[in-house]
Amino acid sequence: MAVRDVLLLGDPRLYEVCEPVRRDEVAGLGPAIRDLHDTLLDFRSRYGAGRAIAAPQIGVMKRIVYMHVGEPAVFFNPVIDQLSRETITLWDDCMCFPDLVVRVRRHRRCRVSYWDRAWQEQTMALEDGLSELLQHECDHLDGVLAVSRAIDGRSFALREQRTLLD
Repeated sequence: MAVRDVLLLGDPRLYEVCEPVRRDEVAGLGPAIRDLHDTLLDFRSRYGAGRAIAAPQIGVMKRIVYMHVGEPAVFFNPVIDQLSRETITLWDDCMCFPDLVVRVRRHRRCRVSYWDRAWQEQTMALEDGLSELLQHECDHLDGVLAVSRAIDGRSFALREQRTLLD
């Protein structure tokens, strides 16, 4: 268990597509999952933000998302589908650029299918905050950062300016 360094904007590994998790790998991923947990909670204590983290953000190039909203959840090989036509616009933040926020559009509702820690297939219907959160984290698994989804060239601000922009 350890707090890991989060890869920062510009690190070429953040733009790589992650490898799927195989069933026979799950037992050996415990240390990486604990590191994701520790790193997320450390970030949350320092920045007052952080609900989830994707494995590539700490240099683990596997399709894993760790979310801690109320209770912890691990998503192996998550797939987002059933995207609503309706979208929401928000200031997105990211652990990879902690002092920056980016105005993006995300689907208001979606479904995520994934394998849990017991290697049981699961699906979840998501909306609003959880929908945008899982879309953001799954983008990381495909090497896509929120800065690539900016609405336009004026959709960037420093975190401390965010309240002035809303």
